[in-house]
Amino acid sequence: MKFGDLKLIPPILKALSDENYSEPTSIQAKSIPLVLDREDVLGSAQTGTGKTAAFAIPIIQHLAEDIQKVKGKRKILSLVVTPTRELAIQIGESFKTYGKYTNIKNTVIFGGVPQGPQTRALRSGIDVLVATPGRLLDLMDQGYISLRDVKYFVLDEADRMLDMGFIHDIKKLLVKLPKERQSLFFSATMPPKILSLSQQILRSPKKVTVNPVSSTAETIQQHLYMTNKGDKKKLLLHILSDKDIDQVLIFSRTKHGADRIVRDLKQKKIACAAIHGEKSQNQRQRALKEFKEYKIRALVATDIAARGIDIDKLRYVINFDVPNESETYVHRIGRCGRAGEEGVAISICEPEENVYVKDIEKLIKKKIDRVSDNPFPQTEKPMNAAEKKEFEKEKQRRKQEYFANRNKKRGDQNPEFRRKRRK
Repeated sequence: MKFGDLKLIPPILKALSDENYSEPTSIQAKSIPLVLDREDVLGSAQTGTGKTAAFAIPIIQHLAEDIQKVKGKRKILSLVVTPTRELAIQIGESFKTYGKYTNIKNTVIFGGVPQGPQTRALRSGIDVLVATPGRLLDLMDQGYISLRDVKYFVLDEADRMLDMGFIHDIKKLLVKLPKERQSLFFSATMPPKILSLSQQILRSPKKVTVNPVSSTAETIQQHLYMTNKGDKKKLLLHILSDKDIDQVLIFSRTKHGADRIVRDLKQKKIACAAIHGEKSQNQRQRALKEFKEYKIRALVATDIAARGIDIDKLRYVINFDVPNESETYVHRIGRCGRAGEEGVAISICEPEENVYVKDIEKLIKKKIDRVSDNPFPQTEKPMNAAEKKEFEKEKQRRKQEYFANRNKKRGDQNPEFRRKRRK
């Protein structure tokens, strides 16, 4: 099938041709005709399947017809809600790319940055609003945004939305939306909570399922290094001694872990940057831009920050920490080997993560290739219950000690803080 077979208007086909897109992905081929027929859609598709275009392209086509009938200032006719700022920016860029030969105007709003430029764009009038829930509700409360004219509503990455605690925000938004609208709901997984939420949003939806989360792309080679916790850093440096790995996305379980990996790599003169929730929006965007432009070799990310990172032809992903949720592993390695390209996913497993690997292999119904040429093989055994309890107790003690010392240091440097402490 070609995009030309989907009854798309010439301006959209021209924009797709500019991007050298000729054949739709499976999710696009199944969803676009349904959306063009104004059906509600419940889509299950993992990252990297092209679902942004699956809803952006038909919505642009609808809007190209709708705005010809609108007189006066533009009103928000389409709302796309997504969990992270990176994903919001990516979706905004997609609307701009696919709609560049139409008269469609869109803007993106998210928290963590001054609202001035966003409110100015809203005042000028837009057709499509892409937003994260927090900033959207904030600007609605301030009177900058009205949803009464929305005709097309998209909830993207719904499972991640729930993981991040946005369920109450979504319910607040739903009561502000017109009852007469077309709604599209996309999620990588469909647990009971997600299905329940979809029933509140959709009316008689058509279901589209592509590449369920239990599957990994055949184009991705999966390798596993079994090592000890204390050897992970040395093993990562050993892996990166391969000069063919010129661009790599490295996953860390925590923000502090990501920063620590970056410090270690920089000591070895490896250009890199971290991207996580405690980085400012400018820092995150600069790191991503430099990574895409090959100015840095490694981008170290946490899972939430990495949601929405879309890098063409990214070949390598490294799991410095094996995720404790099997579905997260599938999402992570799906960042490489996209759109039929080849990818290589490497995981570094310490003893406590052995059980996670078993769960992952059970989910994907495939044994991950163990690397035998490993200079730092796993020799330690996982902790038993008593050892784990003692470990957690010691970790908590060190954490309390760290914060106590940090607060004392801050107080010693701040006379006002010292006076309050004496009182």
